[in-house]
Formats: sequence, structure tokens, C-alpha cells
Amino acid sequence: MVTVMFSSWQHGIIQPHLAMHVPDGFLSLPVLLVTWIIAVGLIAISLKRAQAEYKERAVPLMGVCAAFIFAAQMVNFPIPGGTSGHLLGGTLAASLLGPWAGSLVMTSVFIVQGAVFQDGGLTALGANIFNMGLIGTFGGYYLYRTIRFAIGRDSLNGMVIGIAVAAWTSVVVAAIVCAFELALSGTVPLPVALVAMASWHVLIGIGEALISVVVVSFIWRSRPDLFYDPPRRKAPLSASRF
Repeated sequence: MVTVMFSSWQHGIIQPHLAMHVPDGFLSLPVLLVTWIIAVGLIAISLKRAQAEYKERAVPLMGVCAAFIFAAQMVNFPIPGGTSGHLLGGTLAASLLGPWAGSLVMTSVFIVQGAVFQDGGLTALGANIFNMGLIGTFGGYYLYRTIRFAIGRDSLNGMVIGIAVAAWTSVVVAAIVCAFELALSGTVPLPVALVAMASWHVLIGIGEALISVVVVSFIWRSRPDLFYDPPRRKAPLSASRF
């Protein structure tokens, strides 16, 4: 999410439209319907895949991950120029739980935020889930996985570079998608939306990447088995010779 400081008239007219948590009334009916259909479809697929692939031990981890991301999103970090950002966490959740369970965790977080804390409109919940949750979990996970496996599946460097690039990219892409949604709805001209959303979220994405790297680095060193794609243990030398 971003909060941008403009001049007095810009602050009152443009600023609310440029937040990642889209409020009610800023997206047109066609855009709302499309994002709702995509969000519901991916969530339904995720439910089936999660039930088929995951064991019962993943359920507590999903709960802990959801609680951590929810709490972390409440903490804003300052960005130069009068802006602030917070963790989205889609790529972080996907690296630990995989894209299917990760998308369910992010969906539950955004439902609670919208319904209880009015952080984003209820009619725009499908768009917010799609923009901030599903893009990060699915797009972020497969980008992270590709980079990590290319550099070294079982190396800390591969994980760090993969999660950093994927987390930053997911935030920027989500901001660009949100800008197009606002422009297609006639809320904000596309050039204005793109410049404001992309420019600030390039910086906010750096914070996303740093937080994600710190968290997964700690887990990598303490409980690497918690990753969806855990590093493989090297066989003892005597065993490999045998």
C-alpha cells in the first residue's frame, strides 16, 4: 500500500485512488466482475490443490504464516517523499507454503482486513485479492523458484536472490495492474496512475524484498524443512561412495 503526499487539491482528489487497497466506488462494474471471477476461480483451484497435496502438518504453518503477514502489514515503513509502505507478503507466503496454500493465506488476510478494518472496499475485495495476493503468490513464487533453481536450489545465495527479485517484482507488477484497473474504470488517467503507482512502488518493493529476505534467511538457517521446496541434504561422503 502507498500513501502519497500531493498538493492540497491533488491530495483530496488523486491520492485516495492511488492506494493499493482499492476502496469501494473507484472501479467500474466490468473491472470488478473480471477481477472477482479471476480471484474466485484461482481460489477454488487453490482449495482443491491444497486439499490434494498438503498434509495436516501444513495447516498450523498456514495459520502462523497468516498471523505473521497480517501483523506485519500493520507496520508501515517510511519512504522518501512523504510516502509509506508495508509488507504484502504474497511471495513470502508462497516460498513457505507453495502457491496454492499461499494464495489461501493471502485471501484470508485480505478478507479480514476489508471486512473488519475497512482496509479496502468489500466490492473491490476481488480486485484487492487479485492485485496484492494472487499476483504475489503465483507470479512471485514461480519467478522465485526459477531464479533459485537456476542459481542453486540448495544454496542460500539462490534463495536470497530469488526471493528478493520475486518480492520486488510482485509489488511493482501489482501496482501497475492496479493502475490499469483504475484507468480502465475512468477513475484516474493512465499516465497519472502509472507514474504515481509504479514510481513509489519501485521503492516500496525494496522494503518488501528486504523483509522477505530477512524472514526466509532466518527460516533457512533454523528450519529449512518448512520451505515448500526445502533444500536437499547432502549425503555423507561414506554413504555416497558406498
